[in-house]
Amino acid sequence: MDMQGNRQLAVTQQQTWDALNDPEVLKACIPGCEKVEPAGENQYAVAMALKIGPVAAKFAGKINLSDLQPPQSYTIGFDGQGGAAGFGKGTAQVKLTPNEGGCDLGYTVHASVGGKIAQLGQRLIDGAAKSLAEDFFKRFDQEMQRRFPAAYAEQAAKAPVPAPVAAGGSKIPSWVWVIVALIVIALIWWLR
Repeated sequence: MDMQGNRQLAVTQQQTWDALNDPEVLKACIPGCEKVEPAGENQYAVAMALKIGPVAAKFAGKINLSDLQPPQSYTIGFDGQGGAAGFGKGTAQVKLTPNEGGCDLGYTVHASVGGKIAQLGQRLIDGAAKSLAEDFFKRFDQEMQRRFPAAYAEQAAKAPVPAPVAAGGSKIPSWVWVIVALIVIALIWWLR
C-alpha cells in the first residue's frame, strides 16, 4: 500500500518538528495508541489497539527514525505485530517545509500487511489507512492549536473573508443543479 499527502499547519517548522518527536504528542494523536516510549537512540516502542473491518487486535511494535535532517525531514521505519490478526510494516518519509502560513507537513508512506488483516482486501485496508492518517492529522492539528493558540489566531486573521451568500441562495450555479437533475432522471430511467 502506498499513500501520500500533505497538511498545512499554522505553526513553525521547528514547532512541528519538536511535536513530531515528542512521545506524549504522538501518543495523544495516534488513533488507538496506548504507549509510545523511547527504546534507544531514535527508537520507540509502540502499543496500539486497532479495528479494521471485522478484525480487532492489539499491536506491539517499534518505530525507528533514520535519515534525520532536523527540522526538515526524516524517515520513519515501523514494524508491528498483532498476533493472529497479522502484522504491518513499512516506511514513511516526512518532510516539513516552512511557508508564509506556517509549515507544510508532507508525507509518503509505503506499507505492507499480512495475516488476517491482509485477507480483508486492499480497498478496506486502504480506506482504513486513509481514515487513520486523517484522524492523526486532525488530532495533531488540534494539539498544535492547543499548544500554540496565537499562531492559529494569526492565521485566522489573515484568512480571506468568504463572499456573502444571498438569503436562501447557494454558491452552486443553477446550471449545475439542472445537470444533476438530468443525471438522476437518466439513472432512474436506466435502472428500470
